Amino acid sequence: MKIYIVIPAHNEAHLIGKTLSSLVAQSYPASKIVVVNDNSTDTTEDVLQEFSSKHANISYINTTTAAVHLPGSKVINAFYHGYDSLDQDYDLICKFDADLIFPENYLATIVSLFKTNSKVGMAGGFCYIASGQDWVLENLTNKDHIRGALKAYRKECFVQIGGLKRAMGWDTIDELLAQYHNWQIVTDESLHVKHLKPTGNTYNPKAKYKQGEAFYKMRYGFILTAIASVKLALLKKRPKLIIDYILGFLKAKKKYQDFLVSKEEGAFIRQLRWSKIKAKIFK
Repeated sequence: MKIYIVIPAHNEAHLIGKTLSSLVAQSYPASKIVVVNDNSTDTTEDVLQEFSSKHANISYINTTTAAVHLPGSKVINAFYHGYDSLDQDYDLICKFDADLIFPENYLATIVSLFKTNSKVGMAGGFCYIASGQDWVLENLTNKDHIRGALKAYRKECFVQIGGLKRAMGWDTIDELLAQYHNWQIVTDESLHVKHLKPTGNTYNPKAKYKQGEAFYKMRYGFILTAIASVKLALLKKRPKLIIDYILGFLKAKKKYQDFLVSKEEGAFIRQLRWSKIKAKIFK
């Protein structure tokens, strides 16, 4: 299987080298790795020049999307700058973050998951963050969800879901739409990926309503939004976020008439969400 990897990077001079080194060391090499140097003001490009000069499968492009780090749109716009620079001769397309260290068997294991079952549309491992001398699971989501930092897609699935949405919530919508199209989402708990920066630690304060807006645009409805808001805020250990998320939903409801999914997809998403909630209650 041919693997193409796109890595958006913004001011990652101190970390991107570690990510690329771990990818170069893979037992199953990626065919192409393109790093999108997005509006960096540090020496990120110097690091990329060094790696691209030494490794034929690594390249980079410079681009400017926006200086403000808003979740969703900025990173996906950068991703597409990289994706559009590639040909379509791939089997798996990966969107990775620039602050990860992958175990040597990561890509080999991912390929095995896709080869074992032709209905697997997405696969991934788990992010671990430093806690003292240990690395602990970055537990912001259920174990059946693949973090946005390390997404891998079968080409057919990626095309069928319409690629990645340029909005916050893209890394939830992709999995919901994959299931809508009867693809399976697979995670492997043996794949421990070191995440060097905690999720969301560089987001601009202007983004505080974006999560609620995402719930609205995914057609969750108010009750599911409230449940999801409580769950996510508590996982982040920041209960005050519940109000921000719900206000974001209400503001979006007044402001927007457009959605990220169709009515049919929205109905499927709500049914899927409710079925999982009921399964947890009555297990």
